[in-house]
Amino acid sequence: MGSNLTAGYGGVDIIKNITLEIKQGEIAVIVGPNGAGKSTAMKALLGMLKLTDGSVSFSQDDITTMLPQDRVNLGIAFVPQTHNVFTGMSVEENLEMGGFIRSEDISHTIEDIYNLFPILKEKRNQNAGELSGGQRQQVAFGRALMTKPKILMLDEPTAGVSPIVMDELFSRIIEVGKTGVGILMVEQNAKQALNIADRGYVLVNGKNSR
Repeated sequence: MGSNLTAGYGGVDIIKNITLEIKQGEIAVIVGPNGAGKSTAMKALLGMLKLTDGSVSFSQDDITTMLPQDRVNLGIAFVPQTHNVFTGMSVEENLEMGGFIRSEDISHTIEDIYNLFPILKEKRNQNAGELSGGQRQQVAFGRALMTKPKILMLDEPTAGVSPIVMDELFSRIIEVGKTGVGILMVEQNAKQALNIADRGYVLVNGKNSR
């Protein structure tokens, strides 16, 4: 998906000549120390950063110059680490917001999300801002899935959650991968994440080794 990516901020390159591949139904994980460029790499793939060098492709098409919202329409979804739910809206309203780009009826997809995350069905009318950190992550995850993505990118999905919730989230990630969605995630819990990964990338000083 990303070939020889070089990008950064304020004229300073944070990632340098890295290549990341995501295949259908595959879980790929990016790990590395703080400041290694993990989140920067993901933003480069999403078009949130202008590349100094390299290219991004999707389904064999070059999307390097495509705007982030157009990449979403193609089938690329992203769950940021923070500020990833609408706290003043209910769980179900958050999910509905995720389906805004789709013209067809989304009720069946909402039920699919509730089957994946049963606690969300119980709390469907509760404001997302009142939920625990782990439950918010499930809302954010579910909202991204409402777009019916082909590629799902997760930025530290288990940050700040308990070990039990972390295991549950990883189980759900595996389930989603089995449906054919390609998953790329940045993860601080490296050992656990690599245990479920089909492909792992280690970033150190902005460079990767697979």
